[in-house]
Amino acid sequence: MDATELQAIAERNRAARKRIRLHCCTSSGCQASHSLLLKQGLEAAVQAAGLQDEVDVAGVGCMGFCGQGPLVEVDPDGLLFEYVTPDDAPAIVAALSGGDAPGVARGNLRHPFFARQQLVVRRNGGKIDPERIDEYITAGGYQALARALHDMTPADVVDTITRSGLRGRGGAGYPTGLKWATVAKAAGERKFVVCNGDEGDPGAFMDRSILESDPHSVLEGMAIAAYAVGASQGFLYVRGEYPLAIQRLQKAIQHAKKYDLLGTQILDTAFNFRVDIRIGAGAFVCGEETALMASIEGRRGQPRPRPPYPAEHGLWGCPTLINNVETFANIAPIISNGADWYASIGTAKSKGTKVFALTGNIRNNGLIEVPMGTTLREIVEELGGGAPDGATVKAVQTGGPSGGCIPAHLFDTPVDYESLAAVGSIMGSGGMVVMDDQTDMVDVAAFYMAFCMDESCGKCIPCRVGTVQMHRLLKKIAAGNATSADVALLKELCAMVKTTSLCGLGQSAPNPVLSTLTYFPEEYESRLRPR
Repeated sequence: MDATELQAIAERNRAARKRIRLHCCTSSGCQASHSLLLKQGLEAAVQAAGLQDEVDVAGVGCMGFCGQGPLVEVDPDGLLFEYVTPDDAPAIVAALSGGDAPGVARGNLRHPFFARQQLVVRRNGGKIDPERIDEYITAGGYQALARALHDMTPADVVDTITRSGLRGRGGAGYPTGLKWATVAKAAGERKFVVCNGDEGDPGAFMDRSILESDPHSVLEGMAIAAYAVGASQGFLYVRGEYPLAIQRLQKAIQHAKKYDLLGTQILDTAFNFRVDIRIGAGAFVCGEETALMASIEGRRGQPRPRPPYPAEHGLWGCPTLINNVETFANIAPIISNGADWYASIGTAKSKGTKVFALTGNIRNNGLIEVPMGTTLREIVEELGGGAPDGATVKAVQTGGPSGGCIPAHLFDTPVDYESLAAVGSIMGSGGMVVMDDQTDMVDVAAFYMAFCMDESCGKCIPCRVGTVQMHRLLKKIAAGNATSADVALLKELCAMVKTTSLCGLGQSAPNPVLSTLTYFPEEYESRLRPR
């Protein structure tokens, strides 16, 4: 297999394409609403109407508008149907001949939810069958890998990623090119590339969707990274709660091996790269890179002090590159379109786009991808449509249990790493939970603290004990049994846990508490009893 053969596959697929294609969402969310039965119903209706030579039914990944699923898109007509049931299949197929589909809700692809997005990572979401490698190749897949292997040196690849300004999408925002350069320069005959798919934030499902909808984009990004840093072995670490993502990744790896896109002598070169899947047991702390590596090695998933950093001393003591799912999904577009193209998107310090899971008290729930620098107001009010049922949006939580609650009067804040940090929150991996005016912010803080308390690995005392004591104080305040001295003690505990915990879980656990204390002090004060 070489670049010419890739192009030939794409051309054959385009030539064989039928006149109409029905895209039926088969992501986890839509499957929970019987989209597999819907797909079968569409296939049967096409057969019954005698349209099998003109119409193809494709099971595709997430289209993003999850709150309105299951979704069916008619390509190339641009029709969208929402809340579709298996019983609606005959009406949709009948509408292909120019009629209407009575009783089936019509969507609008020009809706701000779609129109305001810019798709880089999710470029293939809802467009291709994730279980067919030919469809990924037809969409331009693996051409970036071919270009890297045949037209670029490893140093060229690292330089391109560096100049693009891409920062790690796992939460910390560390410059991706700098991390790659460190691993490339590290001494060692054996190096590893690891994809962190251990997505555990409440309300977050970005990585799951990417793995389910476009697994080859992640594999291609990992292969390019391996070539750049000199690695020959990769690991995909995925949560066990993501069975569909694991299933589709397994198929994608098998198909890529069959096409000589993984394994040995990839694309007729001397480059070898193998990828294996490791399934996590659901420990939130394994999202921390040193705990993740311990889990891959078969040990208990607990973090260790840094330095040494994984780039120099990682898996089995070897230099290891660790990026998350979304970071790797950005790589192929950057190699294909160039560093300057990517750097032109976003802000001066936060380049490119970011995928968010927009959930909570919001009209339009689902996945969005917007340029860095888009304001919270644009996301919540325009893409999200504001709060339902006449309610008012009160706050938005970014960054999951490690982030902060940002009040409505700060919604003109641009969504980038520095701006979110300035208002007491973080980007995180991309969870964004909207809260309306009926939300109790003390209860919100207690919820996230309970999560951090349960997920603490217990290795360091500040996190293991401090989260328990903070949670007890929050429950005491919520019950109306606390005094101002308890609030003072809560603030003191927050500072202690934040500055003395071993890893990011404990260091960021106080963020929801501190942000709600800062922006919603009256909700704490109203519960206090006199001393």
